[in-house]
Amino acid sequence: MTEHAHILVVDDDKRLRDLIARYLGEQGFRVTVATDAAEARAKLKSIAFDLLVLDIMMPGESGLDLTRSLRTDSAVPILLLTAMGEVQDRINGLETGADDYLGKPFEPKELVLRINAILKRARPRAVAPTPATGTVRFGAFAFEIERRRLYKGGEIVHLTEAEGDLLLLLARRAGQAVSRDELSSRAGIVADGDDAAGESDGNVIEVGASRLIDVQMTRLRRKIEDDPRFPRYLQTVRGIGYVLRPD
Repeated sequence: MTEHAHILVVDDDKRLRDLIARYLGEQGFRVTVATDAAEARAKLKSIAFDLLVLDIMMPGESGLDLTRSLRTDSAVPILLLTAMGEVQDRINGLETGADDYLGKPFEPKELVLRINAILKRARPRAVAPTPATGTVRFGAFAFEIERRRLYKGGEIVHLTEAEGDLLLLLARRAGQAVSRDELSSRAGIVADGDDAAGESDGNVIEVGASRLIDVQMTRLRRKIEDDPRFPRYLQTVRGIGYVLRPD
């Protein structure tokens, strides 16, 4: 796990940034560095990292702000670093969506132990293949695969045909990531209603198949997740697609 994990270290302190990068490299990690949130964003666009080591106190956009922003559409694990050690600071960091929090100064060995623990938790759990028939349960919901029906507390949740297709494919592979391309080709999702309408100004825009999958996922999350911005069951797998996490 360690030998193949790619870590992005984001810290404006060059000395500390270089020390962390060198130590993690010696432990078998692949390491990329960024000096601030803007540079981190640029690198996140082209590289699918396994984990971010992110300093909170940086000029411009803080580590907390970056974490909060990333959590709107990414589940990449994040470990926050900060000189602030108060309990409320730790709570604030975790509430933004960070996976763990380490106060400065710290022992390099503890950093590695925490990174390994986060990566272990983030690994997809092995699950038994879901049969073509049966029921997949997640939270208060139950999805009957054969009948393509979603229930919440015994009541049917209305799904459009496209939403039903999407959930069916994810339910059949519950616990496994399914790519956007596969979802698009197998679900046969096409734009319907206002799917192709831009939300910002109401103008119609052209969207590709992958974008349509994202639109349908957003609508499906609104019907299932308590907070669609931080999905618990319908999660994004960066660089791949989506996964349904059953109980």
